[in-house]
Amino acid sequence: MQSEVSHPPGVNAPQVADRIGFARLTHQAFAGVDLRPLRDQLVSRIAEGTAQAGEGLDLSLIAQLLGDKEAGLAIQAEVLAFHQLFRSPCAVAKPALRVLALAAAIDMGGNTPIEFLLESSDIELLTLYVVKGVGLPEPLPDHDVAIVVASDSEECREALAAIDNAVSRWPRPLLNRPDRIANLDRDKLHRLLAGTAGLDIPATVCATRAQLSDLSQGQIWCEDITAELRFPMIVRPRGTHAGVGLVKVDDAAALADYLTERQEQEFFVARFVDYSSADGLFRKYRLAIVDGRAYACHMAIADRWDIWYLNAYMAFSEEKRAEETVFMRDFDAVFVSRHRAALDEMIARVGLDYFTIDCAENKSGELLIFEADNTAVVHNMDSPDVFPYKQPQMRKIFAAFTAMLSRHAKADGSGA
Repeated sequence: MQSEVSHPPGVNAPQVADRIGFARLTHQAFAGVDLRPLRDQLVSRIAEGTAQAGEGLDLSLIAQLLGDKEAGLAIQAEVLAFHQLFRSPCAVAKPALRVLALAAAIDMGGNTPIEFLLESSDIELLTLYVVKGVGLPEPLPDHDVAIVVASDSEECREALAAIDNAVSRWPRPLLNRPDRIANLDRDKLHRLLAGTAGLDIPATVCATRAQLSDLSQGQIWCEDITAELRFPMIVRPRGTHAGVGLVKVDDAAALADYLTERQEQEFFVARFVDYSSADGLFRKYRLAIVDGRAYACHMAIADRWDIWYLNAYMAFSEEKRAEETVFMRDFDAVFVSRHRAALDEMIARVGLDYFTIDCAENKSGELLIFEADNTAVVHNMDSPDVFPYKQPQMRKIFAAFTAMLSRHAKADGSGA
């Protein structure tokens, strides 16, 4: 491992706080482990004044995993006000490499969960939160390669700007540059990818509540908001994720009903694309892009357009899992071959070292892009008894990710 990043004599590198970490706690929650006893234990240690910063951040995550996002974020804010550098558990005693993840103070879904990608590797993960009013430490913590894990969310903008200001003088390879992450914003991505042959990405634009209210009352037309917009359309509050507030509205009356149920002032709107297959089912894919290459993460099959892997109930259908098995097995030869040109162009335009794509195929056979993201969860938590084909596939992605980090570190002369 590279020696400590050089810094002025007499100036110490920031101290690191150890924690249980995102992956281990999420694994437990996913497996149905009751986290409340651990929560109570950590709360007691805080009350006694014996808790360490890492335990405070673990408590923040536990609160969010238990459904209390507000309390979790409040705890996180208190912890990050006095400590910003944390170390996740490493699988080996002597890591071959040290990666520094640059995160923002946001909820548990707002930073790339790369612990899942590294938890069985020989790479040590340090996470540095870039916090408002604190910024980046001088000197930076010792590391061999860095990666930005903050997302394009509004809450991350200040952190991304602070990192971007330091890019030109970063002492080690820096992956997922912040200016490129900003292009993943819903209303920027379709402009970035516009005109790509073989690719369909609906224009997503921001509309104010007043505009949508006028549209629902027939005072303006869809094309007054953006040229390709029409009913039915997709509407979601700006800044929401994971389907919160996401609906398909078929006409002006449905839009009016939707607005009475929402309090937000800004929304993203886009034309709806019916991507159902000949059998009437919808098929949605998640791809991981690692070092310029596409990997299959999952394929969800459902009778609804708004699919997430969980609401597709893949665990309850042997037939669906059999189709997903074939999708993963033949991914390079079939899916990638069919969309190679579009994928290559998209990967080049996005320009990130690691990101994910949620997509489908439209009725013309084009790659229909829903979203590109650097914070989607790529994990191996699914039961190997139910999904025996998934863990080998996930290990391929994890190996590609660690190889990418090692390649950049060695190119810089930092890696082992």
